[in-house]
Amino acid sequence: MKRIEFEYGHGTLEALLPENTDIFLPGETVADPPFINNVEEATRESILNPIGVLPIAKQVKRGSKVAIIFPDRVKGGTQPNAHRKVAIPIIIDECLKAGVEKKDITLICSNGLHRKNTKEEIRSLLGKEIFDGFWYSHQIVNHDSEDWENLVDLGYDRHNNRVIMNKQVYESDLAVLIGHTLGNPYGGYSGGYKHCATGITHWKSIASHHVPDVMHGKDFTPVSNHSMMRSKFDQIGQFMEERMGKKFFVCDAVLDTYQRQIAIFTGYAKEIQPLSWEIADKRTYVPFAEKKYDVLIFGMPQAFHYGNGMGTNPILMMQAISANIIRHKRILKDNCVVICSSICNGYFHDEEFPAYREVYDLFQKDYNNILPDVEKQGEFLSNRQEYIDKYRFNYGYHPYHTFSMISCGHIAEMNCSAIYIVGAQVPGYARGMGMKTRATFEEALQDATRYVGSNPNILALPKSFKLAAVHLTMKEE
Repeated sequence: MKRIEFEYGHGTLEALLPENTDIFLPGETVADPPFINNVEEATRESILNPIGVLPIAKQVKRGSKVAIIFPDRVKGGTQPNAHRKVAIPIIIDECLKAGVEKKDITLICSNGLHRKNTKEEIRSLLGKEIFDGFWYSHQIVNHDSEDWENLVDLGYDRHNNRVIMNKQVYESDLAVLIGHTLGNPYGGYSGGYKHCATGITHWKSIASHHVPDVMHGKDFTPVSNHSMMRSKFDQIGQFMEERMGKKFFVCDAVLDTYQRQIAIFTGYAKEIQPLSWEIADKRTYVPFAEKKYDVLIFGMPQAFHYGNGMGTNPILMMQAISANIIRHKRILKDNCVVICSSICNGYFHDEEFPAYREVYDLFQKDYNNILPDVEKQGEFLSNRQEYIDKYRFNYGYHPYHTFSMISCGHIAEMNCSAIYIVGAQVPGYARGMGMKTRATFEEALQDATRYVGSNPNILALPKSFKLAAVHLTMKEE
């Protein structure tokens, strides 16, 4: 038997699994491509030689307004040579050398519908020098998707996507997107047009793509770079460019398991996206499996991507499980079972996720049989002033974020015979989402035999949410 530790709350929970259980750890089981040693030199070289757009020196001058849009704490790391910390000073230096005055540069955190980043988090993302140079003059701001004094409604693009965007970005002479090309269940990769389509828009723009009609399509699972969702990111981003009368100046880094730069591409998003994906594919789409798996086992900490409470908030638990299905569907049987550890204690973290508890309660009544049934409440709750105020002024997630997660959460039910939560302290919250509960991994695996037989193929994913995930494929792919 194999003893394996899985994420669980603030620690781990041990499982005793059959000897034939396969284990995959990103960056270890299959090595990542080599990362760049001299990151600053490579980044500068990329920025000074952009693809498909003019260099910064030829785009700006004295009097030009510059908006530098950078991702929030959810992506990209905070190490000293993280992409944001390396690229932004180079961008600023090039602007200043071209005559731009420092007072005309604004740094915008593209938090979208995520909670706004705190002062301490912004400092950790940008580093002390940039933070001290721009924070106290109010030149570092979080995007506010409910601040209509700083939004511009561009109407609908030709694909009927509603496009509402940040006004400072719209009115700038140079709009810089600092992004990361890293495996993502939503459209294959972060970065590129996904960055602007989700990070500096309004919930009605997000509702063009983070909805069941898009996320429950056959092209969404397994994850793909060419899904309808990805097309919508491109459509919205290119419509922004069309209406702004300028292209985004994009500087994207392809990242490895530990957020280190594998490659850097700068220029026109439409041209650099396929280039960055070609490199990222070598790290992200891993031809690993020699057989399809009946059972997928992993663990869920209390705090990960979206914040503290993600692994105990039942809606976000379901979303995280679905994300692993989306990533790994290519190697899973159609009747697969998921077994996941979570302390599942009813901690919603209402301060950070203010609308989630109410939506969970709605799911339990009013003929809401499956998660997408709750979507009808999306517009009502997204206009609830209490929740809007918590998003704008008290570091809470926007209420529509809840509904975008619901669209994802249903994917696990669509693709699994059963989902087990192991170690739940308040099991009813998991059962209220349609999941089964057992005290141990061993008990869950024993019960799962009714779906997968007595000798299932098992894949274990320790550290599933502590390391940047990959998209596993069959070896012949």
